[in-house]
Amino acid sequence: MATSPCSSSGVSSSSSSGLGADAGLEIRTRSVEQTLVPLVSQITTLINHKDKPKRSDKTLQAIQRVGQAVNLAVGRFVTVGEAIANENHELKEEMSIACIEARRAGETIAQLTDVASLDHPESDSHITIFTDKTGVVKAARLLLSSVTKVLVLADRIVIKQIITSRNKVLATMEQLEKVSSFQEFVQIFSQFGNEMVEFAHLTGDRQNDLKDEKKKARMAASRAVLEKCTMMLLTASKTCLRHPDCESARINKDGVFHRMRLALEQVIDIVTDSRPNGENEMAPISIYSGIKEFKNKVEGLRENLYFLSKENLSTMLEVILEHTEDFTDSAYTSHEHREHILELSKQAKMELEQLVSVWMQAQNQKTKDLMEDLEVAILKTCQCMNELKREVHSAATSLAADLLKYHTDHMVLKALKITGVEGNLEAVAEYTCKLSEQKDQLVEMCRLLRHVSGTEPLEITCIHAEDTFQVTGPQIISAAETLALHPSSKIAKENLEVFCEAWESQLSDMSLLLREINDVFEGRRGEKRVYLSLPRPGKHNANLKALKPVKLDTEEQAKIAKLGLELHLLTSDVDSETEKWEDQENEIVQHGQGMSSMAYSMYLFTRGEGLLKTTQDLFHQAEIFATEGTKLASALQAFSDQVHEDDKPLLLLEAEKLISMCKQLQITAKASAQGKSATFTKVDACILKTRNVMSLLCQLLPLCFKLLRKNKAGNGCLKPAPPWKEDRIRTGTNAHTPERRVETFGIKSLENHVTNMTFLESK
Repeated sequence: MATSPCSSSGVSSSSSSGLGADAGLEIRTRSVEQTLVPLVSQITTLINHKDKPKRSDKTLQAIQRVGQAVNLAVGRFVTVGEAIANENHELKEEMSIACIEARRAGETIAQLTDVASLDHPESDSHITIFTDKTGVVKAARLLLSSVTKVLVLADRIVIKQIITSRNKVLATMEQLEKVSSFQEFVQIFSQFGNEMVEFAHLTGDRQNDLKDEKKKARMAASRAVLEKCTMMLLTASKTCLRHPDCESARINKDGVFHRMRLALEQVIDIVTDSRPNGENEMAPISIYSGIKEFKNKVEGLRENLYFLSKENLSTMLEVILEHTEDFTDSAYTSHEHREHILELSKQAKMELEQLVSVWMQAQNQKTKDLMEDLEVAILKTCQCMNELKREVHSAATSLAADLLKYHTDHMVLKALKITGVEGNLEAVAEYTCKLSEQKDQLVEMCRLLRHVSGTEPLEITCIHAEDTFQVTGPQIISAAETLALHPSSKIAKENLEVFCEAWESQLSDMSLLLREINDVFEGRRGEKRVYLSLPRPGKHNANLKALKPVKLDTEEQAKIAKLGLELHLLTSDVDSETEKWEDQENEIVQHGQGMSSMAYSMYLFTRGEGLLKTTQDLFHQAEIFATEGTKLASALQAFSDQVHEDDKPLLLLEAEKLISMCKQLQITAKASAQGKSATFTKVDACILKTRNVMSLLCQLLPLCFKLLRKNKAGNGCLKPAPPWKEDRIRTGTNAHTPERRVETFGIKSLENHVTNMTFLESK
């Protein structure tokens, strides 16, 4: 995670010019970081230009226009910041100071760049960018620091909104716990549902904005818990109201409330970056990450024989081999896998001993023979670790595949439902024991999969799955016991159904997780970001009836399979194009990767897999995809100001095409569709239009890459400022229009103003 603006790839370029921002400001979100990148780029170019010997009249005029335009943009930016300060009194003092500093820095830059009217801009009689070289650096540093501070303070308001929303949810939950009548419960739950939707949208936006992939995965896990628990809370509470003296019903309800509170707290911990009880990591190191680090150290000996001690290397191997005991001690690991892991562990120790022996000799005497022996020892050690990695991966994934296949029939859950309705307490007790055994197996499977997941986000997903099985198992048991005690109770039956569905859903998710783990192991897709659709408003509505999800049947999936396959191939092409870019934080790359990830989710939907479960999920994803495409078009339009005039029309034409196609997709996704045939036609149209957008993206990315390289190879001349968009100013600074306050006073409005600071580009 970045700890200052200069730590991001886009901002680090300023270091060569002596630029920097307040090191105490921590940038945790992409929106703040990407808002600063263009400003840093332009000011850096301006400062670098002060040392160039050739200063034509055209160049001097361009410098002056840039200085004036930056000052004007800063003034408008500050106006929005001051309006935010007036709306949020607890931040007023800090925000006002930052705004004053930014305004002062902008005015200084304007004064120092006032050079076009001077006959001799280098003359000491008039202080300019050419005579006071340190002055412009100081002004630029102050401007960056103060603008960053304003953005970070504005970001605090977003955090405050999430905390306030969480507090409202908690307060309503307390009321729900205490209600004693159905009528009162219905009223309060309706309010609770609306508050949960608001919280889901706020946290969903925050999740996609987080820079840290680990935090993003933790946020996704917590939000998934909250979404599933909302329906559980409904049926568990209704069961308790219907059977107030039933102990198992009370235990069932208390478990849901407890889990929701933990998930709410986890979200706030992530948003505020707090770690309770000194927590630094969610879990101990996995075998995969341990092997990766160990191999890096071993291979580092080729470059430096003295950068670590043999004790450090031995300790690292010991930790890895300790973790392999999770496999060798597991009752679910096959005898064959156990024997192979033990053999490879023994071999790894021997290879390290040989490596250390040659390494110590090479430190004393660097002969050609010894260096060749060292290379052989390094290769053999790394090969052994690769084989160990392959073996534990095979052990974990084969166990998972067998268990998931064995439990696909859900026989235990079906038996619990039947015996519960029969009121057969003895049979329910028998099947709850079997469910507990199944839970233990699945929990062990998740622990082993975590060791071989390959990426931190997937590790967190494994931990979340383990926790879900650990908690949901006992909840199913308490729900089944309640039904057995009250076999004629419709609400107790419905409650057991909800918890069983959660279990089945998690098993289904495990199949997808297993496929993703195998993809990472085999080098497919890697650490691609996953965009989750936000929960839809009204999902838990006032009438307390769950919406019937609409899924494609087998015939419909077959019809749409070819289109889905084309979409899959296009995502691979886009991924290949984005990987060519050196700067992976580039806005064009970020939007391209996001669109590819969403398109891949839509492809999985055509196969009946993935996170998009219903047609409504697909339509919502299509809307988000179109929005992301529109953002990419805006980035392309901004990029067009950097390219040569001859190349600009083509780029703008392609951007306009993209905007038009995304608008059409938005219209299709939002159109109503009644009936099975109309819904399938809409699904087909959404995927077809998504495919067309991806085809255009495959053409756009190489074009931008080519223009970027051509741009970097240019002469670095200055370009005049584009005209200011007055309508954006009025929207951003209209502090007296109450209905626009939510849109105006936040990080987005500040982004608009900093985006319009990009008056200077080097070609």
